[in-house]
Amino acid sequence: MDKQKLIEKTTETLRPFETTNLIDTVQHLSVNQVFSHPAVLIIIVSIFIFGILKRSKTVLLSLFALFCIAIIMRYAMPVPGDDLSFRSLMPFVGGGILVGGVVIYFSLIKTD
Repeated sequence: MDKQKLIEKTTETLRPFETTNLIDTVQHLSVNQVFSHPAVLIIIVSIFIFGILKRSKTVLLSLFALFCIAIIMRYAMPVPGDDLSFRSLMPFVGGGILVGGVVIYFSLIKTD
């Protein structure tokens, strides 16, 4: 295989990872699609196991915040095409304050 063919094959293989393609893909993903992907689940489980083994409060609180924000986004964000109203914004704000309060409490106030 000559050098030019190798470069062309590499270019075609890496084309889905161009910035415009990645941005377009991320804009059309839903929370369910992200959290049902096996690679994301493996990364989350490995980070969780690392947090438990190292007893890292920071890692576990970060995972807690990530999951809570994903759940809040799943249930509080309006359907595409609908406007963001005050009624749909209140669960998002309330959930964010609750998650922030829990993270602040366990990271700053409660001591071991």
